[in-house]
Amino acid sequence: MIRNFQFFDLIQSAIEFRHIFSYLSKPFELFRIHQMALQLNKKAYSKQFYESFFFFFLSFLMLASIAIASAQDKFDVNLKPGAPIPGTLYGIFFEDINYGADGGLYAELIKNRYFEFPGNPLQWWKVFGNVSLRDDGPFENNPHYVHLDNPGHPHMSTGIENEGFFGIGVRTGEEYRLTFWAMTSGDSSLIRVELIDNSSNSGMTIASAEVCVAGKQWKKYETLLQPKSTFDESSLRIVQQNKKVSVDLEHISLFPVNTWNGRENGLRRDIVQALFDLHPGVFRFPGGCIVEGTNLASRYQWKNSVGPVENSPLNLNRWQYTFGDRLFPDYYQSYGLGFYEYFLVSEDICAEPLPVINCGLACQFQNNDINAHARVDSLDEYIQDAHGLIEFANGDVDSKWGYLRSMLGHPEPFDLKIYCNRERTMGFDLF
Repeated sequence: MIRNFQFFDLIQSAIEFRHIFSYLSKPFELFRIHQMALQLNKKAYSKQFYESFFFFFLSFLMLASIAIASAQDKFDVNLKPGAPIPGTLYGIFFEDINYGADGGLYAELIKNRYFEFPGNPLQWWKVFGNVSLRDDGPFENNPHYVHLDNPGHPHMSTGIENEGFFGIGVRTGEEYRLTFWAMTSGDSSLIRVELIDNSSNSGMTIASAEVCVAGKQWKKYETLLQPKSTFDESSLRIVQQNKKVSVDLEHISLFPVNTWNGRENGLRRDIVQALFDLHPGVFRFPGGCIVEGTNLASRYQWKNSVGPVENSPLNLNRWQYTFGDRLFPDYYQSYGLGFYEYFLVSEDICAEPLPVINCGLACQFQNNDINAHARVDSLDEYIQDAHGLIEFANGDVDSKWGYLRSMLGHPEPFDLKIYCNRERTMGFDLF
């Protein structure tokens, strides 16, 4: 059985024209096939042998003719180089799809750190004890915060938990910087912060620290957490220690200390290294469809993405519900990774920055009505966005947007040369 199968494959391979040339270097292989056919009394295969031999002989004559002709001909080869290939022909197109920015390149480990998810500001937060939501916080664009108060019983506790983006991955030997804004009702109060393993019934503590919060004015606090074990799906827990003093918490953020270039509010070191290793000529950001938005109200607006991160407004991600079988109803853009950070990473990986801005078009895939787009007589806002972007990237520090770039830590211009003012556009009726 096995011998017959191998023999059949050998015959079939020999009679196919694409394999004939390989047999020119071993003509006796055909005679070996013939002998095998006779031994097995396979007349059909013997017939195929003669067909193979015919193609062998024909191929031999053809190649011999080509060799004789080639010996008589001369060819001149022009080795002059052609048009130069620009370095920007090859690059990276980045877009916040499948948690590419928040939960991906952007190293923030807390989801909904502002308490601002529409419809459910406490989404992705578990609360226990006496926790309430308030909306008169210190940041205009992110006014919500949580109020932790006396749970009403000495054996009860008040606190909150967050599991991040499908679990908070931590590694032993690394440090994680927890920051938050807080104030108390009067006296000081200890806040216990922990990274815990909720997968076990014991709720094992992976790392912990205590922070003393004091004063009736909002203040930023910071502490470092050092996990004693590596764990992929931990959660952050914050517990009120002094039950007699209420505590308000806002903008709770957790980052690895070891971000790319060690920057606070930074990017994941491993991902940026992978981008750098591609040696891209250009880095296109922040995407295509998310720049257009599901509608113009939800388009990506670069001016909202620069400035103090605590006041960056939340924006709907256009990929939240595009496909019926892949719904992400809690998919938003925090703008923590904004145009300033994109320009920095372009500089870091030695790629030309290629920012994309909106030109008055909403996503055409999601909008069949031409009225969903900006009218020609109302494009000034979008034109000013383009002017402002150029000033932010290249302007003098005395200019409005150049000054902001300088205040963020980069007084030197980013040397922007190119930008894109739209995604792929369909239909002449839009021009």
